[in-house]
Formats: sequence, C-alpha cells, structure tokens
Amino acid sequence: MNMLRNIKFYLSAFAILVSTTSCLDKYPGSSIPEKEAMRTFADAEQTLTGIYASLKSNALYSGYLTLLPDIQADLVYAVEGNTNTYGSFWRWDIRPTDLQLEAVYAALYKVIGNCNFYLDRIDEVMANEISDTNIEKLEQYTGEVYAVRALCYTELLKTFCKAYEPDTAQSELGVVLRTKYFTPEAARRASLYDSYQFVLDDLAEAEKRLDKENDAYGNVYMTSASAEALHARVALYMQDWDTAIEYSSTLIDEKKATFQLSDAKTNYTSDYTYFDYMWAYDLGYEVIWRIGFTDTSYGGALGTVFLNFNKDYTYFYPDYVPGQAALDLYDDADLRYSGYFYQTETGYAHGLSWPLLVKYYGNRNLIANQIYHVSMPKPFRLAEQYLIRAEAYCQKNDFSKAGNDLSTLRKMRYKSGGTINVTKDNWLQTISDERLRELYMEGFRLHDLKRWHKGFERKPQANSQAEGSSLKIEADNPLFVWPIPQHELEAPGSEILPNESNR
Repeated sequence: MNMLRNIKFYLSAFAILVSTTSCLDKYPGSSIPEKEAMRTFADAEQTLTGIYASLKSNALYSGYLTLLPDIQADLVYAVEGNTNTYGSFWRWDIRPTDLQLEAVYAALYKVIGNCNFYLDRIDEVMANEISDTNIEKLEQYTGEVYAVRALCYTELLKTFCKAYEPDTAQSELGVVLRTKYFTPEAARRASLYDSYQFVLDDLAEAEKRLDKENDAYGNVYMTSASAEALHARVALYMQDWDTAIEYSSTLIDEKKATFQLSDAKTNYTSDYTYFDYMWAYDLGYEVIWRIGFTDTSYGGALGTVFLNFNKDYTYFYPDYVPGQAALDLYDDADLRYSGYFYQTETGYAHGLSWPLLVKYYGNRNLIANQIYHVSMPKPFRLAEQYLIRAEAYCQKNDFSKAGNDLSTLRKMRYKSGGTINVTKDNWLQTISDERLRELYMEGFRLHDLKRWHKGFERKPQANSQAEGSSLKIEADNPLFVWPIPQHELEAPGSEILPNESNR
C-alpha cells in the first residue's frame, strides 16, 4: 500500500481551496457547493490529496512557519545591503497587520478547514461504501486527517499562544477551535488547556486508526509514527514528561527497525554520507514524515534568503547569515557544521566572506531542473525524538539517561567522540545547545526560548545590518507570542481576544 500511495500522491495535485474574507469563515455561504461535496471513495481520496497539497504552501513548512521563528530568534544576522525580506521579524517590529503573519495564520486555518470538510462528510461516504478494502482505507485516511488537524493546531499554539504551564493553562488564551465545516461556530478563543486537550483528542482519533504496518522512513503522508512523533512533541510542550518519554521511546526503541539516525561519518554514496544525503535529496532513514515535492508540484524555497544564488547565478547574496555565537557551538569534530554551513565570499560590494547556511541549498534533483533552493520540509525526524526524550529525562532528574540519548545522537553526527555528560547544573544549557545544533533553522528556536523563559542578546558582527544587530530581548517579551492578525479581530461577529503583542 505504501508504494502505491506514494505514486498516487506524486501523480495527484490540487487542493480544495476556499477563499474568504476571514480565514475562520468556513460556512455554507462561502463553502463548497453541496452538489460538489465529498460523496464517494474517490472524492475522499481527492480531498485528502488536497489536504496534503495545501501543506506545500510557502506560508507553512517550506517558508514562513519554518523560517520566521528562527530568524526572529538568535540564530542569524541580517547582512548589510539585504532585501529586507522578513526584516520586521528580525528587528522584532512585528505588527498584527504583517502580511507574512497573516499568511501563516490563514494557511493553517485553511488546512484545518479542509480537514473539517473531510471529517464532516466521511461518515456518509463510509456508510455508502460497499468495498471492505475501501472502508479499511478510509479509516486510514481519516486517521491521517485527524493527525494533520492536530499538527496545524499545534503550530497555531506554538506561534500565537504563550508556552503551556500546567498551573495557569486554564486561564490563558488558546486558539479558536474550528471543528466543523458546514456548521457556524463562534469566533472565540478557547483556553490554552482546552486547546491542547483538543489536540490530544485528535491524536487519540488518529492513533486508533493509523496502522503501524504503514510506517516507513521518508513517508509523504501521515502514519502511526507521525502521530506518535507529534504526540511526543506536544507532551514535551505540555510538560507531561512521562508521556513524552513514552511516545519518543516508541519511535526510538520499538520502531528501531524502521527508523535510524542518519550517520554523518559513513558514506551512502561516493559523494554523500547518510546525513548529507538526507539534506541533499530529502530522504533518510531518520525522516519520519516529509512534505513531498516534485519538479511540477513544490512549495517555497527555504534556502533563498540564506543564499540568493539565482540573483545572478554567479555569487551568493544572503539576506541572513549564521550568527557567530551559534557557529561557535559546533566543535571541530561535529560534522553537522560542514553539512549545514559553507564558508565563501558573497557577491556584495562589501565583500563579506562568511559561513553561509547551505542546509537548504536545495534538492539536487530539483536543481537539475533549474529549481533552486527548494528542499522538502521534514517536520518529523528521529533526531528530535532523542532530544525530546533527553529533555524529559532531565526534567525527571534522570541525567544519566539524558546523557545517553544525547551521546547516541552526537556519535552519529561526530567524526569521533561525541559523548557528553549531563548534570543537574548544566542540563538546560546542554539541551538548549544541542537542540540549536541539531535543529538549526527548522523552526523550533523561538518556542524553545519561550517555553524555557529565556531571552537573548545580539552583538554586531561583520557586515551585519546596524538596525537589529544590538537587540537585547528579555525573557517573556510579549513578541515571543505573535499578534493575532488584525483582520481576525475586526471581522464581523469576531469575539477573538488579542494577545499582549497586539497592543
């Protein structure tokens, strides 16, 4: 079934798209006409294909949702003479009318709307289906839809809400929970507690439907492993350490025959190690779920703002380069450094020579078709599960097990050595540094700082843009939580309350 579904996924392309004034308005008056509603097995497959296609949006994993949080944080510096792309986020001058902010919010709710459309119709489709094989497939598809919806709500919670604190979650603002497509629902934010519980409920629905037999590395559709990876992440964010350990252990230990860390010191081909191949061709044994691109159907270009090679196809013109403090965290034996960064002179008149981020240089098959800086997003990798479990172990004062997990990960990334000692005194900094090194520019850093209640300070470096290079951001700055888009607050009938960053 895996191979057939992958083929069908790559051959099919389009989403059921609905354009509305507010991204929360998914009512019958502006929805898919009843005569076009999902009625058959083929319609259900088509709708699911559309859901996956909508995840290719450059407002999501192949663009803003991945890049903006890390550009806003302490990982990169804007280069003197840059194009000001994402400049407001780097300068911490984020407004509720920011177009990129609006795009992230709208794109996530658009995917949620498509999921709700499917879920509103699937019972009737299954009731009319006479093929047992198709009914079994529809159960699987429904599990995938629940997992996708849970993921989208998790991303909204990560970006537009405060970090989850068990003692205060019931009194903090969560997100607007849309559960229906055809039935009007109040535009009102649920509590943070209820919002996370909704995600857990969706994951429970997904997990009981998704068949573990479909787990395989490099999947382009949601599987049991994808739902488990998300559950581990959500549990970490909720400070549910035991559950985080349980779900990450399922992937690390019980599914070790399916998923393994990509070795950075062992060659897969004559040109690439397993680790480097994962980033060059977007495929590796540790990839639990990726968003599938082809040369005729792909999303945004993650690498453009770090390279801009296609400006003249001769030199690089990065808008952003790695911060020296981040680069200094990689030691000489760490092969991630050469996998993620490349020292070269830029094409700017000031002649900056610097290690550029080449992690998103681009899928080599797409480059062969003159599609530059486009990489398939990999929202779930096994490496993150080691980091999740290590942090959860630390929170339970089991520093020996945390050290074992971090050492296991590092040994697969190091030329030699990699063992690390974790103690009561150094654990948070150790976890922070290792997450930065491994997950660099994958969209985690801002939320990590937020949930750890840590600030940061930038200090100017070579040819960095003056405005923004000396920022000092205190812990719990309101802009760690993005503003709710202004048009959502002002939409007719809206009862949505703003964030502190809206004011």
